[in-house]
Amino acid sequence: MNNLQKIGGVAALFEAVIYISAFVFFGAFWDFPAGTNDTQKFSFLANNQTILSIVNLTMYVIFGIFLAVLVLALHQRLKTKSPALSQIASAFGLVWVGLIIASGMIANVGLGAVIDLSTKNAEQAMTVWIIINTIVDGLGGGNEIVGGLWVLLLSVAALKVNEFPKLLNYLGIFIGFVGIFTIYPAEILTEIFGLGQIIWFSWLGVTMCRSSQS
Repeated sequence: MNNLQKIGGVAALFEAVIYISAFVFFGAFWDFPAGTNDTQKFSFLANNQTILSIVNLTMYVIFGIFLAVLVLALHQRLKTKSPALSQIASAFGLVWVGLIIASGMIANVGLGAVIDLSTKNAEQAMTVWIIINTIVDGLGGGNEIVGGLWVLLLSVAALKVNEFPKLLNYLGIFIGFVGIFTIYPAEILTEIFGLGQIIWFSWLGVTMCRSSQS
C-alpha cells in the first residue's frame, strides 16, 4: 500500500507541475494572432504545430495518465474507512481521466486536420477549428463539473474519516464546488479551479509522499 501511496503522491505533484507549465506557456509564451485573418492564423498554427501538439499531449494525455494513478491510489487509501463515498468519487475520477485524455487526442488530431484543410479553404478550416475547440473545451477545459465532483466527494470522504489535514480537505471541498459551478460560463471560475488545483495537488502530493514514508 505504501508504494502506491508514494506513486500517487508523486503523480499529484506532477499534476501540479503540468498545471503550472500550462499557465506559464499560454500566459507568457503563446502569442496567437487573434486579430489577423484566417490565413495568417493558420500559418501561425502550422509554424507552431509541433510545440502546440507537445503541450496538448502533456496537459491532457499525460495529465490524464497521472490522474488515473492518483485516483486509484486515493481509492485504495479511503476504501476501507469510507467505501461508498470512495467508490462514487473514484467513478467520477475515472470518468474525468477519460474526458481529459480524449480532449488531448481530439485537440491534436483536429490541429493536424485543420492545418491541412487551411491550404485549400481557410474559411472552412476556421469553422472546423471552432467546432474542434468547442468539443475540447466541453470535454476537458471549458467546464470542470466532473473533476469538481471527484475532488468534492473525495474531500468529504477524507474529512469524514480524518484522512489528510483538515485544511486540505476544506480546500478540496471549496475547489470541488467551484468546479461544479463552472457549469455557468464564467472564465473566472475556471481560473479559480485551475489555480486552486495547483495548491491542492501540491499539498496532497507532499502529504501522500510523507505518509508513505511513515
